Amino acid sequence: MLYSRIVETYTKIEATTKRLEITRLLVELIDATPRSIIDKVVYLTQGKLYPDFLGIELGVAEKLLFRALTRVTGQAESKAATLYKKLGDLGTVAEQLLKDRTQVSFQRKAPTVEEVYNVFDTIAHEVGQGSIDSKVRHLTTLLGKASPTEAKYITRMALGRLRLGVADMTLLDALAISLGGGKESRLTLERAYNRSSDLGYVARTLATGGMKAIESLKVTVGRPIRPMLAERLSEAKAILEKMNGECAAEYKYDGLRIQAHVSSNGTTLFSRRLENITDQFPDVQQLLKENLEGIAIILEGEAVPVDPATGELLPFQLISQRRGRKYDLEKTIQDIPVAFFPFDLLYADTIDYTDRPYLERRERLRKLIPKNERLDLSQQKICNDPEQLDDFMQEAVADGCEGLMIKSIGRDSTYKAGARGWTWIKYKRDYKSEMQDSVDLAVVGAFAGKGRRGGTYGALLLAAYDKRNDLFRTVCKCGSGFTDEDLDKLPKLLEKYSVDHRHSRLDSKIEADVWFVAGLVLEIVGAEITLSPIHTCGMNSIRPGAGLAVRFPRFTGKYREDKSAEDSTTTDEIVEMYRAQLKKVTENTTVEAA
Repeated sequence: MLYSRIVETYTKIEATTKRLEITRLLVELIDATPRSIIDKVVYLTQGKLYPDFLGIELGVAEKLLFRALTRVTGQAESKAATLYKKLGDLGTVAEQLLKDRTQVSFQRKAPTVEEVYNVFDTIAHEVGQGSIDSKVRHLTTLLGKASPTEAKYITRMALGRLRLGVADMTLLDALAISLGGGKESRLTLERAYNRSSDLGYVARTLATGGMKAIESLKVTVGRPIRPMLAERLSEAKAILEKMNGECAAEYKYDGLRIQAHVSSNGTTLFSRRLENITDQFPDVQQLLKENLEGIAIILEGEAVPVDPATGELLPFQLISQRRGRKYDLEKTIQDIPVAFFPFDLLYADTIDYTDRPYLERRERLRKLIPKNERLDLSQQKICNDPEQLDDFMQEAVADGCEGLMIKSIGRDSTYKAGARGWTWIKYKRDYKSEMQDSVDLAVVGAFAGKGRRGGTYGALLLAAYDKRNDLFRTVCKCGSGFTDEDLDKLPKLLEKYSVDHRHSRLDSKIEADVWFVAGLVLEIVGAEITLSPIHTCGMNSIRPGAGLAVRFPRFTGKYREDKSAEDSTTTDEIVEMYRAQLKKVTENTTVEAA
């Protein structure tokens, strides 16, 4: 099949904005395509060579295209650069230069689809010494055979900027009409695509085996499943109404959603966007290998950064530091390890669990996952009352989570790959605001350190002062911001305040390893102030059964030796900070709405 045939379709697609017209043009292209290369035509039309999850990119820089174009056309590179500055699209520049080229091939052999694809495939796999020169040679040869219009799309393809804007769903429509017997087969094709994340594979399966082969297409370890998505609500009552009065509530961790594929061939990790991120998380890979060895399994979970000294969950931003790091990844893993919390099972023991109800998936997952310090199922509770749901929300936030994921436990609770619906609902707080000021808090307890903090304190229990009742009430557990020097001297600084029991002036629901009389005061900053069921600061002042906590607290390095414990930030001040924070967000929301 000549490459000019698909270029003809691309040109017409660019000339229209009507989706039905684009679908019709794609149907005609698919009808004209030999079945043996249908996958290549689909990939090229998507502007790629393989499905995204394989991570194979062409890697052609603009500089290489300039070199190839000047060789083919005999034009000076400066002319190409001037045209590019004027036109803003190197594909259009290639088209213009080839129209004006001084070196004309009188026996131009028009390139085929297979040839174009294979040249790009060769370029994509060129690595090492001499690879740049080799890529330029391949591009020069290909562009030398191309017409000006073909050169435009070859150049755009090489740069990863095909710009057709053909949606995956439009291609599925065209495949259904051309090869599936009509548009009514679209849902079946979409289901196959959601289970394989590979349009070329779906097209090839359909072209060679028909709809029967599509219907029997199975979930496969190594091919990511397009993730199920959730709707969003901000009221517990409305959520339970959507769930017919009862639901499963899970912690919504502030982490990175990962789909893990584990088999005897190894472990592969995919992001929510189905990018292969295995190399960024060798610790998660090892964790799953050690605990799930011998099982072919696909599961989803959240990778969450953890304080190595305290085991407390840390903000998502810290996990993003792994992206793009190759050389100091080992140190990053040591400084910011992650815990992995599986929340769904998609495949195990040759069984496709996406068709099974949620509670069955969860129960099987529970039996497969051996609980340990860095690997455990997401926290979950079955709820049938709005107040119960709100209490669990407070627990989640207090534990460093964003909120809750609410999941249907009814008959409709299968895993709907690639779909968004009301069987999953995000329940997040309807506000989020940065803490505007630091607070001065008294040290009232401590927790034994782990790992490199062994032998000292891993975290401190901090409290605000309730002046009215002459009590100290807990507001956070802080393990961040301390230097090695701080860790060395804290036991000595706190020694004179140590007691063998919780002091009578301390109101705490938390059991510390070591207790102190309130004396040492530290300056603390945090992300925000949140409702908390486990901290006693401001208890019942905002909501019955809820206190207030500093979320993601961090020591600033300042010891407030100028302050006595009774000079600490008061519980009333923290209540007012929370109300001011809430008011600010409400005002911002009103302005945005206006």
